[in-house]
Amino acid sequence: MKLGKTILTVALIAAGFVGGFGYGRWYGPHNGIKRQSGRKILYYVDPMHPGYKSDRPGVAPDCGMKLQPVYADGGSPVNVPHPEDQAALPMGTIQIAPEKQQLIGVRFGQVEYTTAGENLRAVGKVAMDETRVVRVHPKVEGWIERVHVDFTGAPVRKGEPLLTLYSPEMLASEKEYLLSLKAREIMRQGAIQSAVANSDSLVEASRRRLELWDLSNPQIDDLERTGKPIHSITIFSPATGFVTSRNSFPSQRVTPETELYAIADLSHVWIMADVFETDIPKLRIGQMATVRMPYQSGGGFTARVNYVQPQVDPQTRTIKLRLEVANPAMQLKPEMFVDVEFRLASNRQLTVPVDAVLDAGQRQTVFVDRGNGYLEPRQVQVGDRLGDRVVISAGLQAGERIVTSASFLIDSESQLKSAIAGMGGHQHGALPKDGGKQAPSPSGGHVHD
Repeated sequence: MKLGKTILTVALIAAGFVGGFGYGRWYGPHNGIKRQSGRKILYYVDPMHPGYKSDRPGVAPDCGMKLQPVYADGGSPVNVPHPEDQAALPMGTIQIAPEKQQLIGVRFGQVEYTTAGENLRAVGKVAMDETRVVRVHPKVEGWIERVHVDFTGAPVRKGEPLLTLYSPEMLASEKEYLLSLKAREIMRQGAIQSAVANSDSLVEASRRRLELWDLSNPQIDDLERTGKPIHSITIFSPATGFVTSRNSFPSQRVTPETELYAIADLSHVWIMADVFETDIPKLRIGQMATVRMPYQSGGGFTARVNYVQPQVDPQTRTIKLRLEVANPAMQLKPEMFVDVEFRLASNRQLTVPVDAVLDAGQRQTVFVDRGNGYLEPRQVQVGDRLGDRVVISAGLQAGERIVTSASFLIDSESQLKSAIAGMGGHQHGALPKDGGKQAPSPSGGHVHD
């Protein structure tokens, strides 16, 4: 019985030894060479840094990338560039496999020249054209007897009567003019020619005084024809427009300092637009713009910049531009807010999609596709925004393929790799100082030649 147990034990040990030997012969290491799909695998490398080697498949401990095989027939690991090519890649360059790019939603676009006119929008307020405002003052002292235009906002036309005024000073001047006319007739009947010439000069001086006091020629002619002074003179509107202020009431005493009316011609108005100080270099005197009312969907008024104020508003950091615009239908009314749109000149500029630029404040980054899954972070200088694209003033060239989505995730990975490489004394995309050789890890996961 004991002999049978001994024989059974020896048989089991022999079977285990033979099985282990066969397994090691066909499946285990043989002079450091493995078999896979008929090709012999020498070792595995980190696709981000071929200097790291391992005798078994898995992932790189420093970056988590899947290790790629190196074959005995000289074939290179899949998607791993030549070490000399890697050394030329800048710090922060990472490799993302196509399937992982699709998983995180990476999309690509082109750096290209575009020609697009820029629209600059601003808020404006309608104001009266100060050159078209007329203020009515009496030239003499007196009292208002009758008011013809008796409310603010009334439309008036040039030559229309505004009020009648009784002025003792004007009445005395009228009588003086009538006396000079009679004196001239008497002098003409005499024989002294010098007296006739003096009488003509007196008549002319008296008439001129009445004209300077805004007595019209028809009124002076009536005065001369009837020979009777006009008790109350009429003051007429000097311009066509709307009454913006009124200070004339019956029985009111007035002096030359009294402003009776302010009349504004609103057929042309000003638009005072607030433009940020950074946008002022884009505009110039004579720049055309379109003015629209907030409730207006289309059309608009054509305006022209005629003045740029020299000071900046310290609160809003804006500068006021003055535009002049025709207002024949009186749709634009003073103090009304309007939208102002400037159409700037178009030129050919290098642009990228807005989503391609990762803006970190003082640093703007665009990821450039270097092929084979490698994405390079490129520092760029950005300019103006043109719709859904942004101008690139430095850092990129036309035709380069760039990442247009998932830039934030890629940038996070790139900065993490750069930080790890900095702590390890090397970077992905450049070989270590020892030429790529690395001491084997205690776990046996990485080996070197």
